[in-house]
Amino acid sequence: MTQPVSPPRDSSTDKVPQAQPPAWRGLLFRADVRTLSLLGVLAALILIGGITKPDEFLDTRNLQLVLTQASVIGVVTVGMTFVIVSGGIDLSVGAIVALASVWATTVATQEYGFAGILFTAVVVGVGCGLVNGVLIAYGAMVPFIATLAMLASARGLALQITDGKTQIVTVPSVLDLGERDAYVLGIPPLVMVFAVVTVIGWLVLNRTTFGRRTVAVGGNPEAARLAGIDVRRQRLYLYLLSGLCCGIAAFLLIVLSGSGQNTNGNLYELDAIAAAIIGGTLLTGGRGTITGSVLGVLIFTTITNIFALNNLQSDVQQIAKGAIIVAAVLVQRRTASTT
Repeated sequence: MTQPVSPPRDSSTDKVPQAQPPAWRGLLFRADVRTLSLLGVLAALILIGGITKPDEFLDTRNLQLVLTQASVIGVVTVGMTFVIVSGGIDLSVGAIVALASVWATTVATQEYGFAGILFTAVVVGVGCGLVNGVLIAYGAMVPFIATLAMLASARGLALQITDGKTQIVTVPSVLDLGERDAYVLGIPPLVMVFAVVTVIGWLVLNRTTFGRRTVAVGGNPEAARLAGIDVRRQRLYLYLLSGLCCGIAAFLLIVLSGSGQNTNGNLYELDAIAAAIIGGTLLTGGRGTITGSVLGVLIFTTITNIFALNNLQSDVQQIAKGAIIVAAVLVQRRTASTT
């Protein structure tokens, strides 16, 4: 009995399964695209500033001023990025900076010199962050409401401490940090502090368990809880971190201005949130980069500087910032819908 002969196999029709690239490569590619896009925007702004006011904008002193001004809000933005990545928000950062700056510049505090001012600014910032964190993590308050209450309370307390007056710093060691003699290789000390905070923030978010837990909590809090993460404690730590950044920023602002005022940090919450958003941080949480947030700070600071050099009104600056925020959110939503 003859066996049926099977038809010859056509090797051309055989499909060899292709290995799918890991998901992290796609995320890395999108992150690189966002970073390059932000660098392109920053380069375009520098070009515009160089064309409109070449002598003033490209002057070394002006560039140092831009970086110095970016340092204060930049440190705040690093803390804000962590909070937003976790799915939260902090509307009180500007008020905390104001409260820390006026508390650290009272006559009683200045008697303790450099260390007293720095210590007070940091402790006040961390204390406010602790209150926010406890209310949100353990009091089950919505972050918007809790930080809004802190905004009002901190502003009111700062006004009560100063009685509406400017508190002048008389400690030479603090004031000397803002002088050109303190620059290292042409770099202001405030910029170096900002660079250190940025590097530490990047390492913590991208290379530590704390950073991975922050992303997990922002992406899916319930899944993070089931995975063994103490979500409430993580949120408490994040608002403590935000308060710490506000305390450091308050000290930098004291060095920069040589005083403490209850109006310090005005609209810092807007600038920090806007910088984080255009840097690629999702408002819904679960994704964000320190690099993008820092580039966002530099973009906003450069825009402000260009507007000031061209004698444009401050209201035009605020309109431009608002338009950039809306555009960034729309781009995020479009990107999210296509991925």
